[in-house]
Amino acid sequence: MPKSKTVYEDCDVLVVGGGMAGTGAAFEARHWGRDLKIICVEKANIDRSGAVAQGLYAINCYMGMQWGENQPEDHVRYARNDLMGLVREDLGYDMARHVDSTVHMFDEWGLPMMRNEETGRYQREGKWQIMIHGESYKPIVAEAAKKSADKIYNRIMITHLLMDETKENRVGGAVGFNMRTGNYHVFRAKTVIVAAGGASHIFKPRAVGEGMGRTWYAPWSNGSAYALPIDVGAKMTQMENRIVLCRFKDGYGPVGAYFLHLKTYTQNANGENYEKKWYDQTKELVGEYIDHHPTPTCLRNHAFIQEVMAGRGPIHMVTKEAFQDPHLETIGWENFLGMTVGQAVVWASQNIDPKYQNPELTTSEPYVMGSHATCSGAWVSGPEDLSPPEYFWGYNRMTTVEGLFGAGDTVGGSAHKFSSGSFTEGRLAAKAAVKYIQDQKAEDINVSEKQCENFREIIYKPLENYKVGRNEITAGTVSPSYILPLQGLQRLQKIMDEYVGGISFNYMTNENTLKRGLELLDLLKEDLEHVGAEDYHQLMRAWELKHRTLTSQCVTEHTLFREETRWPGYYYRGDHMKLDDENWHCLTVSRRDPKTGKFTMEKMPVYHIIDDEEKKFAAS
Repeated sequence: MPKSKTVYEDCDVLVVGGGMAGTGAAFEARHWGRDLKIICVEKANIDRSGAVAQGLYAINCYMGMQWGENQPEDHVRYARNDLMGLVREDLGYDMARHVDSTVHMFDEWGLPMMRNEETGRYQREGKWQIMIHGESYKPIVAEAAKKSADKIYNRIMITHLLMDETKENRVGGAVGFNMRTGNYHVFRAKTVIVAAGGASHIFKPRAVGEGMGRTWYAPWSNGSAYALPIDVGAKMTQMENRIVLCRFKDGYGPVGAYFLHLKTYTQNANGENYEKKWYDQTKELVGEYIDHHPTPTCLRNHAFIQEVMAGRGPIHMVTKEAFQDPHLETIGWENFLGMTVGQAVVWASQNIDPKYQNPELTTSEPYVMGSHATCSGAWVSGPEDLSPPEYFWGYNRMTTVEGLFGAGDTVGGSAHKFSSGSFTEGRLAAKAAVKYIQDQKAEDINVSEKQCENFREIIYKPLENYKVGRNEITAGTVSPSYILPLQGLQRLQKIMDEYVGGISFNYMTNENTLKRGLELLDLLKEDLEHVGAEDYHQLMRAWELKHRTLTSQCVTEHTLFREETRWPGYYYRGDHMKLDDENWHCLTVSRRDPKTGKFTMEKMPVYHIIDDEEKKFAAS
């Protein structure tokens, strides 16, 4: 393998990740920073990367304010209800008041939008969703980013953030490597916007072996959105708030559009509507939240899980009725051909035609995705006009590390952003990052050659581990000196599954199992110093594993800290089975000390700045 060279790049705004949040950040940074140098770095290729790489059938976050369909206050109430009372309302409101303008830009850029023939408005699929022909979704927004940024670097994985050596706790850039050439890339930057992906595959998936990549969210989301800020000491919030998704079995096809547009519903193996059966038991666990409308997603999951555990599975979606309508049948198939072709293939392989046989549903393994239906992510500043003092420190979406901003999956506390909201949040973060530079907060940043060289040695160490260790192998592939990334990943997934509330234990955990999980994660982290990589692609897998492991440690620490079951159906604290608003109506915040690797935890207050009933903004 030829020796890699070092490529240096200095810039003003460095965007890590080229998904929806990253493209939004690159686009908006140019608008406010006309003379600034803007660089976007993507692990895959920006044209087809991130959670919407394959396309989407719907945009899941759109207000429709000009038509009075929804207002930002409504979205805050919706997210607050679904997350059982715990959201950063300032961040949610801020995103919601700007998201419509983002969607209108998508329309102007040529994204094919479905329209209501009678009104001419965007075709609604539910209260928050509008329908699109989304095969070209990502290439369209990527084009806007490519026209805005000075450079787009594809196929480069960012592994570490650089820190300023002049001023403590200030970011100075990032480093990574090219997975094709092996070149070492050093990006010295005045500001960094982390817009990388959340964490899938940290828990053992239902689809294993040949089906391991068949997952939802994106299988390549390896937790870099969290690992990068955690590693440099940024505070994180609500990392225990993982999601468990209801999905079509084996293909992991998303079910929301079927429920919303085709008006399908679920039943148990006996053909019964089972959810009402669990009302009294659920009320015992969570109190008034079971009476909220719409029913929080985790509580619907809870009824599903309990029904299966009671021996009345499998659970099916009733599609036979809807598919008798030729129009709805067409929509039902197109829906999946546009979002997950794999599900249609699975149905074909199992001789399932949803017109004649109701397909089976399952609950997924847990994911940690701050842009989806969770509040996991970095603890960031909100906007000045909305945020109480504890939530504001000068620049919107800046983490507790100076000059380090977040967007999309990276930002904690702002659930239900999805694709349009993530792009919007990238715009908000970029505007603030440019202001940070213009306010001369990023002057005299010093990143030494020594820091860069130290990271170079660390990044390529798995290649050296393999080179040395393979000489000790006399037969087969097992080495006494190194482990391969896949072996390490399976070990991580087993730990998280068995000790932190995965599918094998019906999402159940407790204090003792969590503490044991942390011990095993520490051992794994030690062993990952000996991970080996045969080539540059495997080197990427090695660093994905390291990022997943660090994220998993943070998730476990948070789950241990919150001594209640806030979201039954996502996970259960067997030793604290009930929701406890008296002690835990708060946000959890962690910080990992970069020098010691130890986590500290604290509670932060939840401010309900939007009232419950009236459509108006209420002061905190």
